[in-house]
Amino acid sequence: MSETLSWNFDELVEMAVTGRVSQPALRRGGYTPWPDGVGVMLPGMSGIVYNARVGDRAFGWAADHVEPGVSIANADERADFALHYLTCIGNEAEVTTGLAKGARGIVTGEHARLLVDFEPEVLEEMTVGDTVQIRTRGRGLRLEGHPDIEFKKTSPALAEAFGLRVEDGRVICPVAMELPARIMGSGAELNAEFVDQDLMSGDRELMAELGIDQMRLGDLIGIRDVDHRFGRSYRKGWTAICLCIHGDSVMTGHGPGILTLITGPAEQLDFEIDPGANIARTLGIQSAATSGEVS
Repeated sequence: MSETLSWNFDELVEMAVTGRVSQPALRRGGYTPWPDGVGVMLPGMSGIVYNARVGDRAFGWAADHVEPGVSIANADERADFALHYLTCIGNEAEVTTGLAKGARGIVTGEHARLLVDFEPEVLEEMTVGDTVQIRTRGRGLRLEGHPDIEFKKTSPALAEAFGLRVEDGRVICPVAMELPARIMGSGAELNAEFVDQDLMSGDRELMAELGIDQMRLGDLIGIRDVDHRFGRSYRKGWTAICLCIHGDSVMTGHGPGILTLITGPAEQLDFEIDPGANIARTLGIQSAATSGEVS
C-alpha cells in the first residue's frame, strides 16, 4: 500500500535574491581541446540562449556546456553564494528591469551561474545586464518520516512534480534514465548544494551503447552507489536522483551537467525508468508540441 506524502512546506522561508543576466566570456586564445587534442572555439555558457531550452537535446549542439535560457549571477561574491545556495529548482523568477520588466520565469538549473527559463517572446526583450529577482523557497525541505533522505535544490513545486511514491518504506522517483557511477566526472569534489557534476562523455561509443546520447536538458537522472550528501562520492548502497541542467562538453572529463536533487540510502530511496520524467513536462515549462522533444 502506497504511503501518503507529508512535507514540511509550512516551515520553509521564502526570500528574494537577485542576479543580473551575465555576459558570455572567453579566455584569451579561446580554444578548448577535444579529448583527441583538436582545439575548437565554441559558444556555451552565460548570456541569453535563444534556441536551446529545457526539454531539448543535451547532445548534438555545436557548443560547449550550453546553458538553456538565461544565465544570471551577482557581482558581489557573498551575494552570489546566497543566490546559489538559497535558490532551488522550480523557484519563480521575475525580470525587474528593462523592456521585459514584469515577465516571469522559472529556475531550471545551477551551473557556474543560475539558469532561468523564460518564454521565447520574453527573451527577445531581455538584454545582458537585466536584473532578475528569484523568490527562493526550498532550503530545509524534508519529507516527513524519511529523515535519512536529503533534498537539495528542491522547491515545493518540484517536490510535488517529482511524482514520488512510497512503497514498503522506500521512496521511489521516476527518472528518464540511469547513469552508471563510473562515468561521473568533473564536479565530484564540489558540494552538491553549489554546482553540478558532469558525466564524462568522451567515449562516444559507450554513450550510444547506453543510450546516454539521447539525454535531454531537464531529464531526471538516477545514479546508484553514490553518496551526494557532502560532495559526491562512490558509496555502495546509496542512491542519488539528479537533473540534467546543461549540454554536452568537448572538454576531457566533462559532458552534460548533472545536478543533485535527492540522495539517500538505497534501502530508502530508489528510482524507476519513465522516459517522460523531464521538468519541461512536469513543471509545465514547455509543451511537447512546442519543443518537438519531450514526450
